[in-house]
Amino acid sequence: QVQLVESGGGLVQAGGSLRLSCAASGRTFTTYLMGWFRQAPGKEREFVASVTWEGGDIDYADSVKGRFTIDEDNAKNMVYLQMNRLKPEDTAIYYCAGQDVGRHTFDYWGQGTQVTVSS
Repeated sequence: QVQLVESGGGLVQAGGSLRLSCAASGRTFTTYLMGWFRQAPGKEREFVASVTWEGGDIDYADSVKGRFTIDEDNAKNMVYLQMNRLKPEDTAIYYCAGQDVGRHTFDYWGQGTQVTVSS
């Protein structure tokens, strides 16, 4: 099993920045892909960004390209999401997720951290 704990959420004005962190523990050697997802009130959870350990492959949702940056520190089992030029529509609970080698779904999820962007 892999445990994921997010931190860094909060309240910020539009145009501001936040940096989310995700600490992974447990059998992290089974995972190869880490991602960030978000869920706004009344909406389905959506993909935000993903990165493979060692940073070989990075992917972003179109809605965050050019504003958000995902990175990882494999030695520390940490994944980060730097969010710049935040918009009110970025308001959501942000979840960190991990995917095992050979799988096509994210198997591990954190408890989420709230990000609120005021206009």
